[in-house]
Amino acid sequence: MKTNEGTIDRALRVIAGLALIALAATGTIGVWGYIGVVPLLTGIIGICPAYSIFGINSCPMKK
Repeated sequence: MKTNEGTIDRALRVIAGLALIALAATGTIGVWGYIGVVPLLTGIIGICPAYSIFGINSCPMKK
């Protein structure tokens, strides 16, 4: 599979994922905060299955 996330998209996903996991770990938002694993993993690997389904690509085009 090709990378379909750009650098900014990936960074925001990792930050959001870590924030959700941290909030869940401290008990601030409860167990549902562990859903932050999803954006964290997609940000790390650079592939979003939802983007593939909908044909979205935030990765800059190579010339």
